[in-house]
Amino acid sequence: MGASNRRRFLKRAGTLSASAFFASLSKPAWSRNLEKALLDSRGISAADLATEEDFWYYIQQSFTASPEIINLNNGGVSPAPIPVQEAMKRYYDYSNEAPSYYMWRILDQGREPLRRGLAGLAGCDAEEIAINRNASEGLETVIFGLSLKTGDEVVAARQDYPNMVNAYKQREQRDGIKMVWVNLDLPSEDEDYLAQQYIKAFSSRTKLVHITHIINWNGQILPVRKIANEAHKRGIEVIVDGAHSFAHFAFKIPDLDCDYFASSLHKWLFAPIGSGMLYVKKDKIAGVYPLFANGDPLRPDIRKFETLGTRPFFVEQAIGKAMIGSEWK
Repeated sequence: MGASNRRRFLKRAGTLSASAFFASLSKPAWSRNLEKALLDSRGISAADLATEEDFWYYIQQSFTASPEIINLNNGGVSPAPIPVQEAMKRYYDYSNEAPSYYMWRILDQGREPLRRGLAGLAGCDAEEIAINRNASEGLETVIFGLSLKTGDEVVAARQDYPNMVNAYKQREQRDGIKMVWVNLDLPSEDEDYLAQQYIKAFSSRTKLVHITHIINWNGQILPVRKIANEAHKRGIEVIVDGAHSFAHFAFKIPDLDCDYFASSLHKWLFAPIGSGMLYVKKDKIAGVYPLFANGDPLRPDIRKFETLGTRPFFVEQAIGKAMIGSEWK
């Protein structure tokens, strides 16, 4: 960080108003320090901020990461920051005071505001968002819920996440669909090459294309929109595995022109472990069977995908804490 920026950073650290000071007394030290650091960082470029050790120390103090190991894998499950952990614990204690009342009648009512918040982040209609436990559950809801029949073709990549590969293999074994696997030469910065591998695999029998937005084992970002545009020209539906992309970099789900999208919120949104989201384009909802059966499986209501039985409401409601500070309405 340049000398002028450093002076500005240090100067701002001492400019709390009296009201802000007294309000901060009820907060733990790590929280007060973090708020000051975030405020002081405004207007400082990302390149300069990257080298500001004090700033990142305050970020570190917002987590309870073990000092015994160096965690180089935040992709599978990202640790939740302290406020999210504390919210989840409060909701857990609350649930156990009277589970049938507080879980079903109180916490369950918080799902609709949560749905609207996630829709704001995703840039879509709240009636297109279902809340579940992880990306695998969301994607397999669609994979097993689509009415594919013997001979229908599905295009996917050998580099897709193993859970999804196995789900398609199961449908192939049970229902006689035909899998067409593309094999990507990675890493690649050539979007045309990446898109063409899928497009060349399309045929008159292709009904669905599965695209991993960010491939988990090497971070490759695929040109989803280019592939989706060509798929839709041919009447092919598009499902996107957004496990590693949602809240990782700036985009909105409609930007991808996909029909289905799922993500794990315990990755880059820093939500509690075991929280996820499924997007289904509104006009596609009625045609997908839910993974867990309910009274009217073909109704056009996104909530049919949330029939999970008893669920950890304390995990679900703490998602809202993870969204504080994000750009949602």
